[in-house]
Amino acid sequence: MSDIKINLLPWRADLREQKKKEFLNVIVGVLLIAGLIIGAFDRFYNREIDKQTRRNNFLIDKIKVLEGRTEEIKQLQQTRNELLARMEVIQNLQGNRPIIVRLFDELARQLAPRIFFTDLRFVGKELSIKGVAESNNRISSQLRNLSESSWFDKPNVTAINADQNYGPQSSQFALSVQQTTPKEEEAN
Repeated sequence: MSDIKINLLPWRADLREQKKKEFLNVIVGVLLIAGLIIGAFDRFYNREIDKQTRRNNFLIDKIKVLEGRTEEIKQLQQTRNELLARMEVIQNLQGNRPIIVRLFDELARQLAPRIFFTDLRFVGKELSIKGVAESNNRISSQLRNLSESSWFDKPNVTAINADQNYGPQSSQFALSVQQTTPKEEEAN
């Protein structure tokens, strides 16, 4: 029986110590791998956030440029509309020039004897006339002449006041008449 050997070394403590070291090595390895994975994800997401921030800044800059262009376009449209309005006024004036001359010619033709005008005003299509007549009969004659004209419509006396400065029966008058454009055969 002398062949029996007894191992008195603390083999269980050594085994426990070895398993503890292995466990710590595994924990450290897992922590390193987890740290690397977390670092990689952090770096990846930070890069994506930076890319998106650059895209957003690029879009904001382009939007500002487009807003400036939009404002410029609005100003150009406003300028264009103002110019078109001016052109329309000029065209109306140029188109109405012969009509105005014709209206004055017609007023002279329709002027009753012993009446003279002191004031003529055009407001839109309405002509206001102030003048002096030798008598009220002359004012009536003037109204008839204006109503018979193809260039005037709806003559209306707005005021008659006696005025002895021009004769014993003379009167100052005010009347209004609408300007019309006659048909081609009536104008001649």
